[in-house]
Parts: sequence; C-alpha cells; structure tokens
Amino acid sequence: RLVHEAFARDPRFNILLLPQNVGKRKAQIAAIRRSAGDMVLNVDSDTILASDVIRKLVPKMQDAAVGAAMGQLTARNRNDSWLTRLIDMEYWLACNEERAAQARFGAVMCCCGPCVMYRRSALASLLDQYESQYFRGKPSDFGEDRHLTILMLKAGFRTEYVPSAIAATVVPNKLGPYLRQQLRWARSTFRDTLLGLRLLPNLNRFLTLDVVGQNLGPLLLALSVLTGLAQLALTGTAPWLAALMIVAMTMIRCSVVALRARQLRFLGFSLHTFINIFLLLPLKAYALCTLS
Repeated sequence: RLVHEAFARDPRFNILLLPQNVGKRKAQIAAIRRSAGDMVLNVDSDTILASDVIRKLVPKMQDAAVGAAMGQLTARNRNDSWLTRLIDMEYWLACNEERAAQARFGAVMCCCGPCVMYRRSALASLLDQYESQYFRGKPSDFGEDRHLTILMLKAGFRTEYVPSAIAATVVPNKLGPYLRQQLRWARSTFRDTLLGLRLLPNLNRFLTLDVVGQNLGPLLLALSVLTGLAQLALTGTAPWLAALMIVAMTMIRCSVVALRARQLRFLGFSLHTFINIFLLLPLKAYALCTLS
C-alpha cells in the first residue's frame, strides 16, 4: 500500500494491481511480461538501493552470456538489536565469501531478490518453467530467487556478483521471524540442490564441492553434536576435543574475516555459533525431513 501511494501518480512508473494476493512468483511474472526494457531489476519492497546500483550492475550485463547479476546486501535495520547486527555480518559473509567465490566461476548459485538485475530475453525463455515449479506433485510457493538462478544456470547463462552495488534490506529483529525465514531458505536450498546436482559437475569442481559441503556440512556438524551429547549422557565425560575444535575453527574464521573487512565487529560473529548449533542445525534437519 505504501509503495502504491508513493508511486502511483508518478508518470515514470506503471503500477500493476493484481485482483488478489497471488504471491511473489506470479506477481514477478506479471510484471516481467508487461516490461519492455532489455534489463529487469528486481527489488524487494523493504529494500533501499544506493543511488549508483544500476550504474554498477549494467556493465556486468554487457556480456551477453550473463543472465543475472546481484548486488551486495546489508541490513538496513542493523542497529535494532543484537540479532540484526549478527544478521548483517552473516549477509556480509554470504556475499563476500560465498557469492564472491562462486562469481569467480560465473555461477552464483542464488541471486538474492532484494537486488538482482536480469537479462529480459533470458527471463522470457524461462518464465514457463519458473511459474510451474512442482515438488512431489505440489506447486512451490517459496525459494523463488534460488530456483530462478538455477534455471538461469541450466539454460547456460552466467550469474554474477557485484560487491559495489549496495542494497540495504530489512532483516528480522526477533528470533521467531528469523527462524521461520531460515526454515524456508533451508528447504529451498535442499530442493534446488537436488535439482542442480547434474548441473554442478559441468560448471566447476570447486562449485560441486562448495554446494555439497554447504548441504552436508551442517548435517555432519549436527551429527557430531549429537555424538558429543550421547558421550556426555552415557559416559559422564565431556567431548572437550570436539568442543575445542569448534571454538578454534570459529575464532580462526572470525579473525580472518575481521582482517579482510578491517572491522573488529566480526569477532563478535562468533556468538552466531551458538545460534547455529542449538537452533539452526535442528531447524535444517527438520527442513530436510519436511521438504514437501
């Protein structure tokens, strides 16, 4: 409603009002089919773009082989709570470690919806597949960004990351909404990893290792935590070696990121390990068991 009130009378914008709430995917498709430009910029309604985002993304799209390019995400409400500060650091890591590494091979595995530019001709060839995604006989109503990216890669297009194109998006400031978001994302990741398994070896061996590790790593960590708890319950001895290994890996990773980003605040990201082990790992196991 706020977006409509702000832009409906502006002659530069064409507002499409659908008769009912049909979800993000169908709303996207309706807008894309009415568009005429060579490039389509997708922006979530809770996101503010830096003034030079389009100028930064367009040069990457000059290569006809590139189907999509995403910008760097930051938390617009970073200072709201301890959780939003952690999520802001989590976004930095996701963009400047994971997406940046994947972009070296022209295959960012998920171009995030808050700020992504698509080649319209590439989108037009994929819309029917995108609209009719089913999983175990049911239409999918989440994970749009990742699925559309996988379709782009399967069609032979490159997907890129532009760190200088900054977009600030609102992130959950309470654990409940954050965990619901993570549950949707986990299900989407597992689903589209299954879809993209045949695609990965043709892209790059590093990407295959990266994606498989992203999916198996948390499950193996969850197994090690369960093993440690079983050891504590059955023998009365704490798994100190495993605990020290997790602490050491966490501190090394956070220290390296603090040096790379030149921001000491990333040392505080070590607190996210507790959320990861005690909340996100069980949630990902639950997501894997409830994919449909």
